[in-house]
Amino acid sequence: MTIAFVFPGQGSQVVGMGYDLYQQLPSAQTLFIQADATLGFSLSELCLQALKSS
Repeated sequence: MTIAFVFPGQGSQVVGMGYDLYQQLPSAQTLFIQADATLGFSLSELCLQALKSS
């Protein structure tokens, strides 16, 4: 069985929306780690943590 996570288009995403998946599924954690390494910056930080005002 194949599982896909699909999120609808513009404007419906919010920071932290994937946090529960990240916490509960080791495979989700692995994907974020791979994405961070591939991109050369922390996509997981951008997606999973609240934005801090400067």
